Amino acid sequence: MSWSRCSTETGLCPLWSAAVTTEPDHREPQPARPEHHPADLAVGAFSDDPPWLVEPANLAWRAGIDELRTSTRAEAPVLTRRRMAPPGVRVLRVCTLLGRAFAGWYALDRRRGTSVSRAGLSRRLRRAFERLGPTYIKLGQVLSSGEGIFPEELVAEFRLCRDQVPAESFGAVRRIVEEDLGKPLHELFASFDPVPVAAASIAQVHAARLSSGEEVAVKVQRPQVSQLVRRDLAVMSWIAPLLVGRIPAAALGNPPALVDLFAETIVEELDFRLEAQNMLDVARVLVDTDQHALVVPRPHPQLVTRRVLVMERLEGYAWGDAKTMRAAGIDTEAVISSALIAFLEGAILFGVFHGDLHGGNLFVRPDGTVALLDFGITGRLDEPSRLAFLRLIMAGAANDATGQVAAMRDLGALPADVDVGAVVHDLGLDRPLVDPTTLSSEELTSEIRNITKALFGYGARMPKELMLFVKDMLFLDGAMATMAPSIDLLGEIVKILTHLQVHHGERIARELGLVPGGIPAVDMTAIRASFALSEDVEHLTHSELIERRELIRRRLEHTRHRKHRP
Repeated sequence: MSWSRCSTETGLCPLWSAAVTTEPDHREPQPARPEHHPADLAVGAFSDDPPWLVEPANLAWRAGIDELRTSTRAEAPVLTRRRMAPPGVRVLRVCTLLGRAFAGWYALDRRRGTSVSRAGLSRRLRRAFERLGPTYIKLGQVLSSGEGIFPEELVAEFRLCRDQVPAESFGAVRRIVEEDLGKPLHELFASFDPVPVAAASIAQVHAARLSSGEEVAVKVQRPQVSQLVRRDLAVMSWIAPLLVGRIPAAALGNPPALVDLFAETIVEELDFRLEAQNMLDVARVLVDTDQHALVVPRPHPQLVTRRVLVMERLEGYAWGDAKTMRAAGIDTEAVISSALIAFLEGAILFGVFHGDLHGGNLFVRPDGTVALLDFGITGRLDEPSRLAFLRLIMAGAANDATGQVAAMRDLGALPADVDVGAVVHDLGLDRPLVDPTTLSSEELTSEIRNITKALFGYGARMPKELMLFVKDMLFLDGAMATMAPSIDLLGEIVKILTHLQVHHGERIARELGLVPGGIPAVDMTAIRASFALSEDVEHLTHSELIERRELIRRRLEHTRHRKHRP
């Protein structure tokens, strides 16, 4: 395996992971775990070959970390508060570029059919975002990873802006590292590659070797990006309400709500001490759930500041390179299964999970374990929300529509005073199951329109943590196409639910207010219902699921074309 420089198409992660050649790796089988594990494996899921040990009580940068997180979270609503007057001269450039994008769409694309209209608007917005710089490119990256949440035209277009951020000069990087770490670069590092292995909107990462000999990855924040992000959030929050009702609702959803969500995620990314703590928290969750299939890089005990994060450098196969992994003897289906279980356990049992899974933020090590990278965005559920999320998952497994809607209400996706029974009825959740592939294109369109209208009518919204969870699940679902296309999804869900019952059944029963052992047995009828499958379906591979989705997509497109045909 050799290190490679790569674009930011897959985010920051590739920079400290190793690229693998396309030829099979004929190395000797990896040795078993050492008999004496490193001491810090008791506090986190880390590698077996530590460059240093993580001792939480002796990490200088953790002083006041809880207060720092609280104050940072409190900043987001202040930055996005509604303003009567434009917030500074920056708004002029933003309005000019976005105004041109919308004017071009209105004049040339708006009446050319739904799909063409959305594609045209998405393309024009992407070009405007690229010209507006790092904050807007970061927003574009968030949109580009929201497949299944945002329209496919928007997602596809904003994927193109992932590699549009040029790297900062080495002089700027050196200055930030030396200012934050308090020493000349040559005293801290025996070597420091001046060319980053990846550069994204907020930061870039460099390969380096400490003066003490450890191979590390150094994440360095871009100069002035913190001030620029805060200024741009103020501009976004002023412009967003002006877009409501002036663009297709299906294209961008609720712009003010999207800005609020974006602010909640990006402000924490601006302080790398919070990211380092996120690494420790996720690593701790993996240990507490006895997960050995995933590992987290160790943050350095001293070399972490607001703008610099030095961490352990790990190596592995690029995520999704299933052919090479299989040639090396790695069970890619087991990799996906372990990732799904660990992700669910972290969310429902501890309320902590990696919030930005994509192909650049994880890779597979030669021993088959998955390395998680880039913890700038992490889902954190408070205790009431975690319990609501647990109820949502278990109600879904039992096909309990009323329980699911009540849990969504408690998560904040629906107003607190909503009539749960009315929502169930209006969404048709109390009607017999209908396989969507048996519906005509007109029936599908009508069903989606009715559901969307009902949700908007009830004031539905997407809370941050729920959006992050859905986005991650959609990524793992998509990863199955290459990593496990033949896996039986119905059997996999049974496996996951059985794992939760066996390993955490008593705790789940207690938290749900059930008697010990009171969790219902796995219900295949409920599992089929989650996929809208008829009772005679025994197996469903991911490839077959994709075929079903493609059939539904074609029927919806057929309706759109008929509607807009001259």
